[in-house]
Parts: sequence; structure tokens; C-alpha cells
Amino acid sequence: MTAPGSVRLIVMAKAPLPGRVKTRLSPPCTPDEAAAVAEAALAETLRTVANVPVRQRIAVVEGRAGRWLPPGFEVLPQWGHGLDQRLAHAFEDAGAPALLIGMDTPQVSGAVLERALWMLRERPGEAVLGLAADGGWWAIGLPRPDPRVFVGVPMSTARTGRAQAARLDALGYRCSPLPVLRDVDRFDDALSVAGEMPGSGFAAAVSAVSERLERPGRSACSARPRRSLAGPVGP
Repeated sequence: MTAPGSVRLIVMAKAPLPGRVKTRLSPPCTPDEAAAVAEAALAETLRTVANVPVRQRIAVVEGRAGRWLPPGFEVLPQWGHGLDQRLAHAFEDAGAPALLIGMDTPQVSGAVLERALWMLRERPGEAVLGLAADGGWWAIGLPRPDPRVFVGVPMSTARTGRAQAARLDALGYRCSPLPVLRDVDRFDDALSVAGEMPGSGFAAAVSAVSERLERPGRSACSARPRRSLAGPVGP
């Protein structure tokens, strides 16, 4: 049996730069607003992960880590030609057993993550999979690195979750389900998720967009530019 606390927790992250993240939020968001929502989602996710008791927390980042990254995380770069390869390399680089989540479900609770980690510890050889409401998936846990799980699976489609589950089954993995969560991909998603997180930084970022949209005569082009927090850690 895997020793208690030996499972790693990985967050796949993308530096929240305007025009590079959450482009499907625009419209109605401006690129700066979409980046602010993405940054808030990432910060909430990392804050939750930081409070989960786990052997090792790893942020696998596309771009440069910024002030949104709290202490206690090892940082690794993303690499590979597509998301399927990047996911495979994340598990290989981080080691396994590991649970991997994205930055698009800031509403995820520590209790849900702890339950997934427990499954991976106490059910050796099994996988876990958390499907997303849009047909994708938001979390996957594996007992060991296995590129076959990801390479060739179509990513970012309405059937990615089903395809991922089918691949795990074809490879002989017993897979325990995690709760279905809603990804923040479009602004309707952001509004719905923000409603689950009153008082959070994510809800504040979404509310700022809503307030701008509700102001008469206020166009997207006139929204005030946002200062990015996506610069390097430290001075």
C-alpha cells in the first residue's frame, strides 16, 4: 500500500496574461478582464491546494510564475506539443502517484481534494477522474506515470471526459469518480461559479465585469486597463 501522505498534488497553470488566457470569456470580457478572472481563479485554486495536507504541491506552469503563486509549491515548466503530451509529461516530471487538477474550477473544496488523495493512497493501482459539466474533466489521479493515458486523447472538446474515461478503461484502470464540477470557460460559467463563492476574490473579479457591463454608455473598449500580476516572483 502507498505510504500515507505520499501522493503529490499537481496544478496545471497558465500565466494569466491578457490575450493569452480565457479567450472564450471575450466577449463580454475585455482581454484584461479575462486575464483578471483567470488570475483570480488560479489564485483561489492554489490557495485551496496550499491548505490541503499532502506530501508535495507542484505547479506545472506555462509561462512565468507570478505573485499569484503562494509559498510551498515546487514549480515545473509545461512542455510538449499538445495538452495531451503536456499532461503526460507533468506526471512523468512530478512523479506519481499524483492527483492533477486545472485552474478552471476555483470552487473546488479542500475536502474534495483530500478525498481524492485518500482514494489514491488507500486504493493502490486505481485511478480517479473528475468530470466537468461541459463534457471535459477537471481532475485526474494516477498511481504511476503512464503517457498512454493521455497521448492521443482529444482535449478541450465536449467529449474529452468520455474519451478519457474510455482510455482509462481500455488500459485496465479501475477508476473512482469525483464530483462533477463546472469549468470556467465562458462568462455564464464564471457567473455561475462566482455564485457558489460569495465573498471570494474570484467573485469580486467577475462582479467587476458585471458592474462595467451594467453601466450605461460604458463600452468594452473604455474599460480601464488592468496592471498584470503575472510577472516573475521576487524583485
